[in-house]
Amino acid sequence: MIEVIQLHKHFGQQHVLRGVDLRIEEGESVVIIGGSGCGKSVLLRHIIGLVSSDSGDVKINGQSIVGLPERELIKVRRKFGMLFQGAALFDSLTVEENVGFLLEREQTMSPSAIREIVAEALELVDLSGTQAKKPAELSGGMKKRVGLARAIVYKPEIILYDEPTTGLDPVVADSIDQLVVKMRDQLNCTSIVVTHDTRSMRRVGNRVMMLHNGVIHANDVPEEIFKSTDPVVHKFVNGIADPKDLEF
Repeated sequence: MIEVIQLHKHFGQQHVLRGVDLRIEEGESVVIIGGSGCGKSVLLRHIIGLVSSDSGDVKINGQSIVGLPERELIKVRRKFGMLFQGAALFDSLTVEENVGFLLEREQTMSPSAIREIVAEALELVDLSGTQAKKPAELSGGMKKRVGLARAIVYKPEIILYDEPTTGLDPVVADSIDQLVVKMRDQLNCTSIVVTHDTRSMRRVGNRVMMLHNGVIHANDVPEEIFKSTDPVVHKFVNGIADPKDLEF
């Protein structure tokens, strides 16, 4: 379903992606791990076509999206739902308005139809009855759920999650992980979860890829990743700092 081929991306002098290769099959739940600033979110944005590469290719269902006109990219993006790192809600809008924002903007559906779809999405993420609330009235976990509800209003084939548990306490983080699994199973979609949370990695992934030094350094099932004797993987999943990498 998703193929990335020799993807390179610079930001100024920083060479973030240095020839990323990966394949993700339909229905898989893949976790991408790696240290802060290693390019996980950048890779995710290439997959959905929000960032253009310096070289390489990204294919969705066999179609290259590199260099596609914006009109064609929009059609491809309809296959995706994305939960952004900070939920990315509009503070001035209610929950209902946030979730139905794109549907309202397209002006192809009646207000009553949009309300019905929004209600269904909110029910899926266990937030029924919150339509009139503003983001300021929501907890961090509830904001993530609203962001997820907005991501699924189109019933996407692929859902991308950018650090879905960042900033949440362990109990709330576990509830978000359960939602990721629930979305995968109920919507029969492909999931890509970018995270540095090793607990989430165990819970939501059928397969784990580790991004390191701009390439996919490891690619295996969670159990094998945790048992890995590769020094880079072992240190990351066990939270072991290398003294020479520390700055004081």
